[in-house]
Amino acid sequence: MFDKKEDNTNSTTDVFRPAKGSAKVVIGHGVTINGEIKKADEVQIDGEADVVMKTDNVVIGATGNCKGNIETHNMDVWGTFEGEVKASGTLTIQEQGVALGVVEYQNLQIKLGGQISGDIKKSDKIQPIKKDSKPSEDNTSLQEAIKKD
Repeated sequence: MFDKKEDNTNSTTDVFRPAKGSAKVVIGHGVTINGEIKKADEVQIDGEADVVMKTDNVVIGATGNCKGNIETHNMDVWGTFEGEVKASGTLTIQEQGVALGVVEYQNLQIKLGGQISGDIKKSDKIQPIKKDSKPSEDNTSLQEAIKKD
């Protein structure tokens, strides 16, 4: 009577819940945020955001309006982005998407109707937005190096 064991072999995982340990940020439609987002795996912006962030994936939804500095692997723009972005993977501008400002990418995809303008640069290797650069003591120009030979 009390020795019945439960069989949990038919249990399923909820596909709408993120996996344990994932860090997803969603800024919903009508929400306004101003600040910095750290250590997020994925960020989705459907509201208004003025942020500095470093993340793996960014989605700016159709109702999203984002300003700021973003360092990411992949970025998908359905709404509007204005600022500085460095995408070490793929930057995708969707049909109604707009990207303005300083844009550095490794791969770029612009759908028919998507817009991009500003300082646009393709880079094989993306450097971090905020880098602690110290001037090198060996700053010789190419012409000076040739003269030495």
